Amino acid sequence: MFFERPDSGEIAVLVHIDFRDQSESYGPEEFVELAISAGADPVAVVTGSRQRPDAKYYIGTGKLAEIKDIVDREGAQVVLFDHALSPSQERNLESVFQCRVLDRTGLILDIFAQRARTHEGKLQVELAQLQHMSTRLIRGWTHLERQKGGIGMRGPGETQLETDRRLLRERIKSIQKRLEKVESQRDQSRRSRDRSAVPTVSLVGYTNAGKSTLFNRATGADVYAADQLFATLDPTLRRLDLEQIGSIVLADTVGFIRQLPHRLIKAFQATLKESSEADLLLHVVDAADISRDENMAHVDSVLKEIGADEVPMLKVFNKIDALADTEPRIDRDADGNPFRVWLSARDGQGVDLLKQAIAELLAEDVFSETLYLSSKYGRIRAMLFEHGAVRSEYFDETGRFVLDVKLPKKDYLQILARAGMSEDQIETA
Repeated sequence: MFFERPDSGEIAVLVHIDFRDQSESYGPEEFVELAISAGADPVAVVTGSRQRPDAKYYIGTGKLAEIKDIVDREGAQVVLFDHALSPSQERNLESVFQCRVLDRTGLILDIFAQRARTHEGKLQVELAQLQHMSTRLIRGWTHLERQKGGIGMRGPGETQLETDRRLLRERIKSIQKRLEKVESQRDQSRRSRDRSAVPTVSLVGYTNAGKSTLFNRATGADVYAADQLFATLDPTLRRLDLEQIGSIVLADTVGFIRQLPHRLIKAFQATLKESSEADLLLHVVDAADISRDENMAHVDSVLKEIGADEVPMLKVFNKIDALADTEPRIDRDADGNPFRVWLSARDGQGVDLLKQAIAELLAEDVFSETLYLSSKYGRIRAMLFEHGAVRSEYFDETGRFVLDVKLPKKDYLQILARAGMSEDQIETA
């Protein structure tokens, strides 16, 4: 049975089912936030529990009838499922409800499409949408098929479904090529930062933890920040000057969420690479969220998937203004190194402590010294210039090169190794 789909689905019925054979169980509160963030007006939240999903409708016949009654009574335009539905389940549910049915992946993709601002962000979202859509093409326009018998219908030709699939594949390839070009440009920018020995610090965290607010507070930028899920999609980089170590690059990236669709992670690979290749991660946590431990675990899971789980991390417990009797502070490990900072990005409490902690952690990885090199160490001098590590140079009274250098400690050690030298053979101030 066919029906006319509305242009937009504002009146929504939400469905959240707990399955007893799944180890992870959580409430529908976050899904309600997702729906509102997408512009939906939830009129009902249907909950329930099952042993496992139904192959045809995902839910049982009782819930099917209950949701159908709500859709008819409220005039709902869309039913949103807090789960991943198969293409056939979506079509079966639509035929029963006579309105659009969208699963969690489709809803998140819709939010991403609304929030993408840059050319790269729009390409990434379109790629994910096309990959999602490619599994959901249905047989429309069958009157145009030329692969069946009958007068005027004989002969070779492709069905409309095959044409749509071919066009989708071509568009996906085109977008992937353009994103590869964007990624190569990002790699070039990262190499340039590496050569100039500017450390990169990347903000990561669960969506709506306050990353963009903290980014704005620390750098004086004007990145869009709002109390909603996925307020920021596009990566933003700003230079931040710290007294102890000089300039760093601070990167604000997309927030994570539980059950983040895998194809979104793939589509945003170039963006997330800012995190995987950073010198330090700032894991921003909503300290006032009762689910903060679960949210942190989900962030760690995504970081592992993008290869960023080995990057040094500093946890930033934000929103202490919403907690009673919590003051800004730095928590240190047994060696005295910072591992957690408590602050409020909204009113600025503790941001100075965050900068101090960043400087302390990065100072261990940065070699910043004055070197005295005789003419026989010309190869080392040349390699330092190749790395863009020399900030100034002059000759002393004995004719030695006096170089003020700054570069990652690992790069300095590699230069010495290539020259067959050790640290104690180089005179420093």
